[in-house]
Amino acid sequence: AEPIPSTSPFAQYCVMSLAKNNVVVTMDGQGADEALAGYHYFFGFYFKELLKQAKIKRLFKEFVQYWKRHNSIDGLKFLIYFLLPSFLKTRVSVLEKSYLNNDFIKRVTATEKPTIVNELYGSKNLNEALINHFEYKLEHLLKWGDRNSMAFSLESRTPFLDYRLVEYTLSLPSAYKIRNGETKYVLRQSMKGLLPEIIRKRNDKIGFATPQDKWFRTKEFQSLINDLLNSETFRNRGFINPQKALDLYSKHLKEEVNISKEIWKWIHLELWFREFIDKK
Repeated sequence: AEPIPSTSPFAQYCVMSLAKNNVVVTMDGQGADEALAGYHYFFGFYFKELLKQAKIKRLFKEFVQYWKRHNSIDGLKFLIYFLLPSFLKTRVSVLEKSYLNNDFIKRVTATEKPTIVNELYGSKNLNEALINHFEYKLEHLLKWGDRNSMAFSLESRTPFLDYRLVEYTLSLPSAYKIRNGETKYVLRQSMKGLLPEIIRKRNDKIGFATPQDKWFRTKEFQSLINDLLNSETFRNRGFINPQKALDLYSKHLKEEVNISKEIWKWIHLELWFREFIDKK
């Protein structure tokens, strides 16, 4: 067993639980994001590719289209991050987590060993980024999907991962994957007249999201979370600064911030350690 980074696998488990009453085979969309650049930060890789190829006019056009479609400069932020040297990527990734323990930060940033952050986000171009995501990210998603479907004796098929389709899509130029501020460009074009436009042109990216921000404000979770964050084992774990975590959780309860993703990681990691490490 290993810690899971979000509540999405649980949401998928619930979907499979409902599906078992009606079907024996499900169709899963896993693989489309990795093959056709569906994740939002892939814009950063595409912008980086255009910049390195000195296609400045095309880069400017794409960024303008990105801005018009998304009303955001996140694509530019991703570009800047992906252009950073490897050691700076590691430091930025760690330091943006203000709740981490200082000694833990020093240990992580002191190492010169390659990290997953640098492997995953150090790609030279969009296609290399897609291949790296097949190797690093997709494996976990498929494992969770397989376990969730098998828990209810369901067969989950992934048509986007047909090897012939994957080989073809990965061979396509980047402009077929991202163009005019759109991800999965070639797929969206091919679905004209087949899908409702509200779906075909949808820009926001939401996976198996759960209302965890609301969950963590309920009395039941408040009791659990406060007990965990104040526990001796959590304080001595050495990863998270307990006081910073408590302060952030207090702001979450007041709805000043939404740090539900971070809260999940804190409590899940602590419970995982207690169950699988401390007992040994």
